[in-house]
Amino acid sequence: MSGRIVVVNPNSTEAVTRGIDEAVTPLRFADGPAIDCLTLAEGPPGIETQVHVDGVVGPLCQLIRREDNQADAFVIACFSDPGLYSARETTRRPVFGISAAAMTVALNLGERFGIIAILPTSVSRHRRYIHQLGLQHRFAGELPLGLGVTELDGDPDAVAGRMCETGARLAGEHGADVLILGCAGMARYRAGMEERLGLPVVEPSQAAVAQAVAAVRFGWRTPATPERMSGTG
Repeated sequence: MSGRIVVVNPNSTEAVTRGIDEAVTPLRFADGPAIDCLTLAEGPPGIETQVHVDGVVGPLCQLIRREDNQADAFVIACFSDPGLYSARETTRRPVFGISAAAMTVALNLGERFGIIAILPTSVSRHRRYIHQLGLQHRFAGELPLGLGVTELDGDPDAVAGRMCETGARLAGEHGADVLILGCAGMARYRAGMEERLGLPVVEPSQAAVAQAVAAVRFGWRTPATPERMSGTG
């Protein structure tokens, strides 16, 4: 078994990329596929607005084109799944968004999932996506931490405490029985949260990379888009 999965952090914060890389280490096997985590240098320090989401689509697709011949699958490691559909028109390899992947995992672990967001502005963006995916009936709620992406790299005890408090509110006040971390920058806190709260906690990069590993090992492919079928993609 061999192959290569390219995980792209669409923001330019290297600490986030390192956290993702560490989080997916248990998915690295001696016989592959290799998992390479890359940083989109053209991205903002954190993807925190719709403008940020829209702004990284072009550079993200360019990176995927550059890596296409050396990859068997791609993962877009931002919870807004920026450029997911454009990326799928850019390559014939499977492309996974960590938000959609996390929600599909959560559906198999409980009845209603809650999301821990970074900022209040993230919540409306995520809600639009949940409705687009048709998952609103399994969605318990979403609460923001009030921390930006780069602030997640601050005092780890303080950040962990705030995340656990928010997760407890999602469970107690909103009825969530599964929690999803709503930012790739939260990866380091998953295990501690799960232990403290006694609930399954889904880290989205792990969920997406696990699905990408399965895709490479089983040879799964995505349907051809009209652009590919016409030879223009």
